[in-house]
Amino acid sequence: MENLPGDASGPSPGDQPSAPSAPPGRTPTAPAKPDLGSGSQRAGPGAASEALALLTSFGRRVLVLVPVYLAGAVGLSVGFVLFGLALYLGWRWVRDQKERSLRVARQLLDDEERLTDETLCLSHRELPAWVSFPDVEKAEWLNKVVAQVWPFLGQYMEKLLAETVAPAVRGSNPHLQTFTFTRVELGEKPLHILGVKIHPGQRKEQILLDLSISYVGDVQIDVEVKKYFCKAGVKGMQLHGILRVILEPLIGDLPIVGAVSMFFIRRPILDINWTGMTNLLDIPGLSSLSDNMIMDSIAAFLVLPNRLLVPLVPDLQDVAQLRSPLPRGIIRIHLLAAHGLGSKDKYVKGLIEGKSDPYALIRVGTQMFCSRVIDEELNPQWGETYEVMVHEVPGQEIEVEVFDKDPDKDDFLGRMKLDVGKVLQCGVLDDWFPLQGGQGQVHLRLEWLSLLSNAEKLEQVLQWNHGVSSRPEPPSAAILVVYLDRAQDLPLKKGNKEPNPMVQLSVQDVTQESKAVYSTNCPVWEGAFRFFLQDPQSQELDVQVKDGSRALTLGALTLPLARLLTAPELTLDQWFQLSSSGPNSRLYMKLVMRILYLDPSEVRFPTVPSPPGTWGLDGESPQAGSSVDVPPRPSHTTPDGHFGTENVLRIHVLEAQDLIAKDRFLGGLVKGKSDPYVKLKLAGRSFQSHVVREDLSPRWNEVFEVIVTSIPGQELEVEVFDKDLDKDDFLGRCKVNLTTVLNSGFFDEWLTLEDVPSGCLHLRLEHLTSRSTATELEEVLQVNRLIRTQKSAELAAALLSIYLERAEGLLLQKGTKPTSPYAILTVGDTSHKTKTVAQTSAPVWDESASFLIRTPNTESLELQILVSQYSGVEAHGHSYSHSSSSLSEETELWGGLPHITSSAPELQQRLTHGGSPLEAPAGPLGQVKLTVWYYSEEQKLVSIVHSCRALRQNGRDPPDPYVSLLLLPDKSRGTKRKTSQKKRTLSPKFSERFEWELPLDEVLQRKLDISVKSNSTFMTRERELLGKVQLDLAEIDLAQGAAQWHDLMHDKGRSSS
Repeated sequence: MENLPGDASGPSPGDQPSAPSAPPGRTPTAPAKPDLGSGSQRAGPGAASEALALLTSFGRRVLVLVPVYLAGAVGLSVGFVLFGLALYLGWRWVRDQKERSLRVARQLLDDEERLTDETLCLSHRELPAWVSFPDVEKAEWLNKVVAQVWPFLGQYMEKLLAETVAPAVRGSNPHLQTFTFTRVELGEKPLHILGVKIHPGQRKEQILLDLSISYVGDVQIDVEVKKYFCKAGVKGMQLHGILRVILEPLIGDLPIVGAVSMFFIRRPILDINWTGMTNLLDIPGLSSLSDNMIMDSIAAFLVLPNRLLVPLVPDLQDVAQLRSPLPRGIIRIHLLAAHGLGSKDKYVKGLIEGKSDPYALIRVGTQMFCSRVIDEELNPQWGETYEVMVHEVPGQEIEVEVFDKDPDKDDFLGRMKLDVGKVLQCGVLDDWFPLQGGQGQVHLRLEWLSLLSNAEKLEQVLQWNHGVSSRPEPPSAAILVVYLDRAQDLPLKKGNKEPNPMVQLSVQDVTQESKAVYSTNCPVWEGAFRFFLQDPQSQELDVQVKDGSRALTLGALTLPLARLLTAPELTLDQWFQLSSSGPNSRLYMKLVMRILYLDPSEVRFPTVPSPPGTWGLDGESPQAGSSVDVPPRPSHTTPDGHFGTENVLRIHVLEAQDLIAKDRFLGGLVKGKSDPYVKLKLAGRSFQSHVVREDLSPRWNEVFEVIVTSIPGQELEVEVFDKDLDKDDFLGRCKVNLTTVLNSGFFDEWLTLEDVPSGCLHLRLEHLTSRSTATELEEVLQVNRLIRTQKSAELAAALLSIYLERAEGLLLQKGTKPTSPYAILTVGDTSHKTKTVAQTSAPVWDESASFLIRTPNTESLELQILVSQYSGVEAHGHSYSHSSSSLSEETELWGGLPHITSSAPELQQRLTHGGSPLEAPAGPLGQVKLTVWYYSEEQKLVSIVHSCRALRQNGRDPPDPYVSLLLLPDKSRGTKRKTSQKKRTLSPKFSERFEWELPLDEVLQRKLDISVKSNSTFMTRERELLGKVQLDLAEIDLAQGAAQWHDLMHDKGRSSS
């Protein structure tokens, strides 16, 4: 039925809902007119608002052109306009990013709440009530309580800011007297608690809770300084972190809890959306800087070791102790080294891969340290020590980040984190930790130092610290905590004005400052300050009370810290009279000292078997003590935990099959065979088998031994070559991962040769286990004689690990100027040279070396301390001898050498055996012992003339020998070197070093001519040649630097080593 025009005004209000039921195909016509009329009447105000909005938008766009017009009127260049435009666009981009981040975070939070509600609803229907939940609980009931309380918390915050904070800000500066909060709204989005974890308290009088909080709120706080028409504020904020809440002390009266302490264990994540004048903080560059400054302010207020204390009962005892409690302990972090870091440096636009320049950042709470940069190194050795205070266990973490130093932005190489509770559990933790987010490992030694409230162990700690080499700072013996409470009757400023007092506290070269308290001569600071002490017996605490401008000193105090050593529990809690101040001016402080000590009873090692390297020469287990409580040097050395944990790998190169033929005859018409040999590379050493002539299925049956560590990722590289007169031909390669060999102990397989059409190689690898006693030595020697082949060298029966720590009391030569000593350890024909320590008579090497011992009953260890000087080397020191069975009994004990301390005229330490046979017999003219190597870092050829033996005596009296060295073919005086002359001896000892600055390619073309000569008579310059030897430097392993005996020959002869 159609609606008539007259019906449009006729229906009653009750009939209006039936209008939509008209057929959809029909369009009502009559009602449209009154609807249009009424619609046009209602659209009047809306049209006016739209026109106003259009005019406002147009005005804003016109205002954008005003800076352009002003720049042209003033005569500025277009560059200023473009810079301003770029600044505006950058600011706008940062603002949009923050607003987008806030929207996304709010959406995620809403989705999480919805999903949690659905999950909890399902769990209530499906799970029984007795089902237990993990330690970290969702605690949605707590979020509902917070949501209910949130509006009232907003009212409290508004009152607090208006009545407490605003007056404090107005009183802090005359320019801020019109400062006020114009708007304080916490918004509708409350703080969200993602999880709650309850820890058992350290004491029965406390409860520990960890709240994982997430706040993505629409908070709006506006401030205004009316005098300068300045407005600023915050509109929207994100805050994410773990808030620890401690309820202590628990008391027997209501409200049961005496106080609440709150703090963030780690720095929270913060993002703020600014308004007003603070919009400038969103400019690129200022945005991250402002956020960092605000985070520093929050850290100084709410991040460990700082905390917020809210007392719940009046007259609470030990408020200062609750606000700033003593640390739980000290962790001494030894940043030793890293291994296998990633390569970040690129050259020629990335075509050439370089290395990295690594350094490490160490963080524990707000404490941060930065190591030195090691240039061009993927396996850096830092050897640095840091000390950090630990306040909360569990919770705090040790974080180490490794970066590659670059001129622009440093590259990230990896990160590791470790809970400090593991260090507390172990006492001493020494391990390689894998780096997350990168590759490689970092080597840390962590020591937990307990805090002693008496000075009984102080002398022992000081003696130990005196012998410890630590950089960049010496080790600490104690800590000092100063609780600065208040001052009374400080002097007024000129004109009887109230001062703004603050305090500077200094111990040695470390100074800390308190906050300034404005307009009072009786300030209350209630702050805590912590210092590390190297020697409490001699250090002093200097206190300066100054005005806020630091130009006026209101009082001073100097307190010897030795006074604390005689106080009960190393604590002073009293008023201190100020000097250079008013007659009644005094300062109230509480000073607490604690001695740093590692109690041997607290050292607990992991349950895995301890490596043999952790046992000392005295045979005692490491569980009996630690590096901190051992007696002072020279009783024991202190190697790291990996000392003596080396492994010996025995490699059997057995045979090969189906090798390819490389030899050709008659211009390639006749196909021959090959002359194969094998090259092995492992742990920086190379080995080569003998050559088997004309055989494609050769049998070598050779045995090689090499010392390896347990660092993961090591591989044995094997290459097979065909020996030729010019260049050897490649026959294939293969690799063996050592991890499987070291774990299983045995490997025997045929390996397919890669990069060639055919060929396979038979290898057998054995991981030799060690024994700490010599009871099986004879059996080992017999087995070695049975399995030794004609082509193999004599097999090792033992492994000797030596840790060379330091020397003391070296004689100063040529006046009082300190020399630069280094050491050389020699066993048989193998030597190890330490680093050179510049300008000292008490060098610290802190190095270890390992040697394969073939016959422990007969071999000897020779230790030489040499002094690097401009003209050569001089050796000074003393001698030391073991009993006749020392090596056989102590080689497998993996011990370090005794500490060297002497001022005797000869610094040559030799471990020998009475009645043991001598080394291989010398030639008819005698022998000379030399060490020759090339120092690539300084491009120097270095030679050490150790000694001679069994020289020939031509006359009635022994000769007066010396050694002359010459680099052939150049016979000029520029390459000639000679030792000092020894009187009337057939076995002179020289131990002198000589250097030639030459590039390596030129060195390989030279020959070293060594002549042993003697003066014929006192009155003549004639020289008698006792023998000579000539070494072709191209045939010597200049990288190894091994000490060797060489037979002396006649003038026309040539030596054989």
